[in-house]
Amino acid sequence: MLLSQFVDRTGSGVWSAASVLYFTFVRGLDAWQLGVLLGVGAVAGIAGSPLAGRAAERLPIRGLLVACHLLRIGTMALLLAVDEFAVLLVAVALTCLGERAAKTLEMLFATRVAGERRGVYQALFRTVANAGYALGAGLAALGLAVGTVNAYRALILANALSFALAAVLVLRTHEPTGRGLVVARHAEGGEAETPDAAAAAPSPWRDRGYLLFVLLDIPLNLDDSVLNVGLPLWLVHHTAAPHALVPAFLVLNTVLVVLLQLRVSAWAEGPHGAVKALGWYGVTLLACCLLLAAATGGGAWPASAALLTAAVLVTLAELLRSVSSWELAVSLAPPRAGASYLGVAGMAQSVQKSVGPLLLTGVVMTAGPFGWIALGAAATGLGLVQRRASLRRLTSLQPSTSGRAGQRQTRSARSMSGLGDQRSSR
Repeated sequence: MLLSQFVDRTGSGVWSAASVLYFTFVRGLDAWQLGVLLGVGAVAGIAGSPLAGRAAERLPIRGLLVACHLLRIGTMALLLAVDEFAVLLVAVALTCLGERAAKTLEMLFATRVAGERRGVYQALFRTVANAGYALGAGLAALGLAVGTVNAYRALILANALSFALAAVLVLRTHEPTGRGLVVARHAEGGEAETPDAAAAAPSPWRDRGYLLFVLLDIPLNLDDSVLNVGLPLWLVHHTAAPHALVPAFLVLNTVLVVLLQLRVSAWAEGPHGAVKALGWYGVTLLACCLLLAAATGGGAWPASAALLTAAVLVTLAELLRSVSSWELAVSLAPPRAGASYLGVAGMAQSVQKSVGPLLLTGVVMTAGPFGWIALGAAATGLGLVQRRASLRRLTSLQPSTSGRAGQRQTRSARSMSGLGDQRSSR
């Protein structure tokens, strides 16, 4: 499965680097059409997570994941064959929906197959995913250097071929029984939760405590927009740093994620480690925002140093967020939670990708250095709120009864809370 994800992300890296230029120079879209295209894709991606979670309660994850890859092969073929803007909208929307659904299904697969070592799996996944994105971007650079229509089409075909190979690799994996449930074994060696037991689990849409976690997790994903939108635009429009520095942000991010993801996961292991990471996330993002605010004063060298340090800090914030969001999405769900809970949790990142760039460009950067300071302070405060709410929910999920039965339940709850305790990814 990790190899499948590496292949998938390599193709996605190719497409991410080439898509905007393809739609602009090959399909002839103007800026307004391109904005609508990307916006519709982002909205469709939001729907992908809950739809995948709901489907995974009824169908095997492996088959659903293969279907997502096949869907994206079809949409890539549409992009090559059609010129009509309406059809391009549909193709991009389905591509984004399939991509987001696939990521949620991969998360569900990890919770069931990796079991107590799901944190290690997540760290390894983020490492190989970033390596795949980097390789894909490098391959895209070769095609973009050629710059011909056929070169752009070859990049799209490469992306489609990556989905086909990923689907074949998924078919070679083994999926345990459980129909997409979040499986845990009891400390005394009991069996995993059964589908009938999970059927009684509450709906995540009626669980206010879990919805609060998801709602707070949306702004706590803003490190992604800061790295990909905030840093480059702030450098270009508000500092004296050279424009050639922009690619260094992504290079730093990729290298640090590959080198540090396992270490950070080991430091913040388990649900209480994830809660600890929440507090540090806010502090780290605040320090990044302060450096961005300070980068406006001074010459090219001081601005470059401040921006590069900010890139390192926002990457550290990303590492902390990936640990906390992943672990708490599972640990804060009821012990018999269905896959639908993780599907709802997966919406946070998609919503942030839709709203985050608009927030940064329309509010934060419009307010100047003060906007960055306010953003950092807000992230720190929201991290503390999320931390308190998560601790309260973790406590409420632990059953409390007396006698021998109560001791058995407590040990079982500790086993659930300890999922991921044996752990050692943009």
